[in-house]
Amino acid sequence: MKTIYPKITTQMQMFSAIVCLSISILVISCDSFVEVELPKSQLTKTAVFKDYTTANAAMSDIFSKIRDKGVLTGTQFGVTNYLGNYADELTFYGSPTNSTLPFYNNTVLPSNSTVTLFWNNSYNQIYAANAVLEGLQESSLSTQEKAQLEGEALFVRGLLHFYLLQLFGDVPYITSTDYKANSITSRMPEQEVYKNIINDLSTSAGLLSATYSGTERVRPNAFAAKAMIARLYLYREDWENASKIATEIINNNSLYVFEDNPDKVFLKGSTETIWQFMPSVAGKNTDEGVLFTFVSGPPSLIALSPSLINSFALNDLRKTRWTTAITNASGTWYHASKYKESKVSAASKEYSIVLRLTEQYLIRAEARAQLKNYSSAKEDLNKIRKRAGLNDITANTKEEILDAITEERRKELFTEYGHRFFDLKRTNKLDAALSPIKPGWNTTDRLLPIPESEFIVNPNLGSQNPG
Repeated sequence: MKTIYPKITTQMQMFSAIVCLSISILVISCDSFVEVELPKSQLTKTAVFKDYTTANAAMSDIFSKIRDKGVLTGTQFGVTNYLGNYADELTFYGSPTNSTLPFYNNTVLPSNSTVTLFWNNSYNQIYAANAVLEGLQESSLSTQEKAQLEGEALFVRGLLHFYLLQLFGDVPYITSTDYKANSITSRMPEQEVYKNIINDLSTSAGLLSATYSGTERVRPNAFAAKAMIARLYLYREDWENASKIATEIINNNSLYVFEDNPDKVFLKGSTETIWQFMPSVAGKNTDEGVLFTFVSGPPSLIALSPSLINSFALNDLRKTRWTTAITNASGTWYHASKYKESKVSAASKEYSIVLRLTEQYLIRAEARAQLKNYSSAKEDLNKIRKRAGLNDITANTKEEILDAITEERRKELFTEYGHRFFDLKRTNKLDAALSPIKPGWNTTDRLLPIPESEFIVNPNLGSQNPG
């Protein structure tokens, strides 16, 4: 499969940002994928992993690539924008040639370039993580240094396979840089992919420290891995383990404190943050702030959908603090304003938060409701509603409480990495929500098509996703 074993030029670009003593570093040796001479300006794999500074720089560069490219980028080209338009969070106003329109109109084809980029970038980043894991096997780094980097690489591998699974269903689970094996790999059944993700993340949690390697929570710790594990157990309907892991994170109040002020939740120093991306340069803020903010109407690209805006109670602070109305004679439009800064500032004020504490309360609330622990489920939900300035929920039955949780997830996690689309899919509410608003919507549209180019280079991928 061509995207799982990138060409030498792709890998050189992947690590070109790693600089140590003015030397560009190539993490993997050239003969692991093609037979060409290693450029003199770059270090061999052995040299990279002999020294912690260069090995750590290699891992840092992978996180930079995840921030800037692929599914988790906060730019227009990530799942936050595309799945927000594919679901019912966003309304599209851009050019007919914009890559967002097929998602908004439900006309995503196997030839779609965005689908190809989701696949390519994810597997390139997984490949890079595998290269780090292989480099560490023969490394002379200390046990502690190896554990940190191995834990981070496994975290990346599990994280990215999670998003590939949600987008495409059965996918290959790639654990090496062996291009010959990767080129003939098959798609793995969904439950096996889940199992491998949990194994990778569980191993990662065991290797990573409970504390952070820096002060700004931009490199994952053990609890970042556990936060993803709790989400996976929720998706697999393993309610006991979902509740257990979420509780472990919530109870770690030496690191994580529920933020009562909605204006502080998305600041870079938020006590709720479990893992976040540092901007690429000092003074820059989030790509999401740039993506969503507009100052006049109609919007040039996207706005929050009327159905999302109308779902908020009038006194819901999430509407007044996390959305902004732009009005002129033609109408009123709302943009997401969780992130307030759309321009460069003297010092960065906001980082893109990927994992935060509130999600763990929502995970635990849902798991508790499924376990018929209704009072505790409502307690978790009411904590979030209180911050939003709302009264306690009046739901009493299991179905009412679960519906209330779905609604709270919609209002709390909007425009955050595709939560809404994934929630509708896993709770079997996708068709009911999208059939009335998406032309030609079918149940099979819950999965994106596998890029058609992949079937040409690897027939072992099997058949295209239904629909």
